[in-house]
Amino acid sequence: MSKFSERLRGLRQERGLKQREMAEICGLKLRGYQCYEYATSCPDFDGLIFLADFFGVSTDYLLGRSDKREI
Repeated sequence: MSKFSERLRGLRQERGLKQREMAEICGLKLRGYQCYEYATSCPDFDGLIFLADFFGVSTDYLLGRSDKREI
């Protein structure tokens, strides 16, 4: 599992959201969102920025390039 998928799952769980809810928030079908958490696909740049903004973390944190969560 990639750092991205691990961090995405952790952030979602911290918020108490289900995968289906995250898919709706992101404008994706459930399977499309699940692919992010199962590390079989990644969001495009706009999707990555959306997720970072939604969770209030930096893209570097989300991608596993930094352990500093703050933007």
